[in-house]
This record gives sequence, structure tokens and C-alpha cells, in this order.
Amino acid sequence: MTSFSGTIAVFDSGVGGLSVLQHIRAELPTARLIYVADSAHVPYGDKSPVYIEARSLLLSRFLIEQGAEAIVIACNTATAAAAGGLRRHYSLPIIGMEPAVKPAVAATKTGVVGVLATIGTLESARFAALLEKYAGNVKIVTQGCPRLVEIVERGDLLGAEARQLIERYTAPLLASGADTLILGCTHYPFLAPLIREVVGAEITLVDTGLAVARELKRRIDLELPQPTDLDAMPPLGDERFYTSSEPTQAVRIMSKLWATGVTVEQLPVVYR
Repeated sequence: MTSFSGTIAVFDSGVGGLSVLQHIRAELPTARLIYVADSAHVPYGDKSPVYIEARSLLLSRFLIEQGAEAIVIACNTATAAAAGGLRRHYSLPIIGMEPAVKPAVAATKTGVVGVLATIGTLESARFAALLEKYAGNVKIVTQGCPRLVEIVERGDLLGAEARQLIERYTAPLLASGADTLILGCTHYPFLAPLIREVVGAEITLVDTGLAVARELKRRIDLELPQPTDLDAMPPLGDERFYTSSEPTQAVRIMSKLWATGVTVEQLPVVYR
């Protein structure tokens, strides 16, 4: 286990990246974690790449000021729009997201993989490159999912509207023969129990949070200094949560998704 007691920062367009933060906490129990939900600007999926990159640069500047030693972009859309720019600006490890095309292709038995994602992710050059690299002879069918992000932002994970939208979005993928569905947005794992109810137990659901946490751990092992006394395990790390929106609502939603009560601070005005 990596006994890293430094600071890892994670940001997303909203609360969805908490699904990635959960995996990071499991992989790096002694790290200090900072999470920013940019919920005043959610969703990123309908914003321009220029807008998303500007927000990502601003949030990263804030996180580095808080002591971040590595940054995880816990958003597929922001990764596509901003990862390159962030890596040009900053020398610290920048870990991005991408839809899990490779493991989904390996998992399918019917030769058809469905992708649930935001429009921004599906239209990105990064996603097109993933398909070219990994799809091979597997048929990839895609479905943009307007409003699912907003439903998770409200914490309405089992409601009638969520079920109706999931039924609508998954139906054409299943009709195409997909037996594997990629959850191509970090918000969507929080809807996985409902998606499972709708599509049935025989459909494989794939999300990338664990793979991202493991890549982060690998980069830390390679690039960031570790304790020299392996017997001296640092204490368990803590978490700090920020939002660019109103914190009262954020406390309610983020506590629900994190499965324990959290304190959420509002970002300073210059970063909102």
C-alpha cells in the first residue's frame, strides 16, 4: 500500500467526481484529499471547450494554492477539453478520465458495446481516438444523456424522472445488441443501482473510477516522494470539500453521495 500523506486534488463539473474520490480514498487511505464541485457551472457537457478549459485552469490554480501535489480531472468532458492545457501549464501529475472503451471491448460477448455519456464527451476528438485505438471489430453504439447530470446534482437517484430517462437512453443500446454499457460520465455511477434495475443483471456496467485511482497511485509511486520509514504508517488522511455554488445544498447532496456528513466550503469569489 502506498503510504502517501501528501495532498491530492480532484475537481469535476459538480458532485459526480465523488465517485472517483471514493476509489482514490480506498487506494490512498493516508492522502489528504481536496475536492471541488464546480456546480455553479454544471453541466460541462453543453459548454464550449474554451469555456471548460478556462474553468479547469482556474480551479487548478486554486487547488495548487491549497497545496495540491497531483490533480485528478474527475470529468470526461473536462479531460477532453482541458487535460492538454493543464499539462502544459503545470508540471505536477495531471490525471484525466476517459470512457473505458478498452475494458468494455474485452468484456463484451455479443460484440456490441453501448456508451452512455454527455454530448461533449461523445463529440470529442479524444473519444474518437479511443474508438479508433481499441474498438477493433466491436461495434460501439453511443447515447448522449441530457439531464442525467442534473438529476445526480439534485441527489434524485431513484426517482421517476431518472428511471424514465434511463429507460429512454438505454433502450436503443440494448436494441442494438449491447451487453456491456460504459458509464461515460463520473456522475453516472451514482445511478448504477437504478440502471441495473432497468437493464437487468446480465448487462455489464463499466466505469473508470477504479482505473483512474490506480493510475494516480502509480504516478505517485513514480513521481512523488514517499516516506523512507515503511514501518511508520502515516495517519489516515482527511477530506476537504468545496463548491462554486451555494454550500447549503452542496452539504446535503455531497453528504448523501459520500455516505457520511461533510462540511462544504464555498470557493472564494475569484474562483466562482
